Amino acid sequence: MVPTTGYEPNLQAWMDWMHGAHDHAGLAKQLHDDVVFLSPVVHTPQRGKTITLAYLGAAGQTLGGDTFRYTRIFDCGNKAVLEFECEMDGKYVNGIDMIEWDKNGLITEFKVMVRPLKAIQTVHAAMGAMLQKMKDEANA
Repeated sequence: MVPTTGYEPNLQAWMDWMHGAHDHAGLAKQLHDDVVFLSPVVHTPQRGKTITLAYLGAAGQTLGGDTFRYTRIFDCGNKAVLEFECEMDGKYVNGIDMIEWDKNGLITEFKVMVRPLKAIQTVHAAMGAMLQKMKDEANA
């Protein structure tokens, strides 16, 4: 497992959130209003803080469980690539988060890629269910 501290400030803020409480407010403070989220299962880029909060929040609740861990990190100041792995429903999930920050330390782009195919199918189903649950709770 890679360390969770000692990174450039932008990446350190992400790591603190990822390995912390996964709270909505903490994530919202890190996102630019016009952030672009690129999902491994959605065809078009998702634009804006609200939709990105929904996707990253759902990912934190589905992928970010006890088995989630970053295995390699490339910290380039205003850009980073973080390889991760976890297990979901007995399936091995391997992927990367590619994050880009602006000069103010706000995330402007977040891209996720996942492999293998069975993993992407599992992630797709879990994310869909979590997003629907979050939507239902918001409308209740």
